[in-house]
Amino acid sequence: AEAAFGCGDVYMEKLLIGPRHIEVQLAADDFGHVVALGDRDCSIQRRHQKLLEEAPAHGISDEMRLRMQKAAIRAARTVHYSGVGTVEFLVTNDAFYFLEMNTRIQVEHPITERVSGYDIVKLQLIAAAGEALPMSGSSVPVHGAAIECRINAEDPQHDFCPSPGRISFCHLPNGLGVRVDSAIYNGMQVSPYYDSMLAKVIAWGKDRDEAIHRMRRALHELIIEGITSTADFHKSIIETPAFLKGEYDTSFLPRVMHIG
Repeated sequence: AEAAFGCGDVYMEKLLIGPRHIEVQLAADDFGHVVALGDRDCSIQRRHQKLLEEAPAHGISDEMRLRMQKAAIRAARTVHYSGVGTVEFLVTNDAFYFLEMNTRIQVEHPITERVSGYDIVKLQLIAAAGEALPMSGSSVPVHGAAIECRINAEDPQHDFCPSPGRISFCHLPNGLGVRVDSAIYNGMQVSPYYDSMLAKVIAWGKDRDEAIHRMRRALHELIIEGITSTADFHKSIIETPAFLKGEYDTSFLPRVMHIG
């Protein structure tokens, strides 16, 4: 510690093997009102970059969910937070541990919008304008389940190497319960110098099984030609028994997909 940081103090943390990455979405205003809009499981990651998220987190008890939401709300109130933000936790079978707070709108916010019914960007603008949040209480009801796949211009067959170039043809999926956030178009030149994300594909259903079914259909409808994307890789993820059963954690890619 002395050689690396110029300080001999040692900071120790508990080692968690195979935890889940679960986060609580918050909205807060200048009047001290903080509300939890639900939670998301973001455990499917590669090198700490999220690839797929779902809401609500599957397989955790109502008691654990409530304790996490209360802890997130308490953290926001302690720092007099205003705006939308996310408190992230590492979660084991019987406990959760604070990871960080993101004081911004996150990439995966659409799945929380789908299950909560609230426009999170609008809530951010309401808070920024100094107005009161439009809901009461410390939480909101969650309806159904939603999944998001981040489609990137990367080649999973070659260590996720960037795949810039010209999109010769693209078709984005639609239909009941499907939402796509994207700005790609036929003839678009994908640059190697910026974020590789091409689209966020979001599927909502009345339950998790229906959300998976709709995501499966959406990914098969998605067409991106001219460059390589992670679309087929996401098709593989959602067909694994571990994902279908909701039995996965942050070790999913190396353990199940054999990807480092």
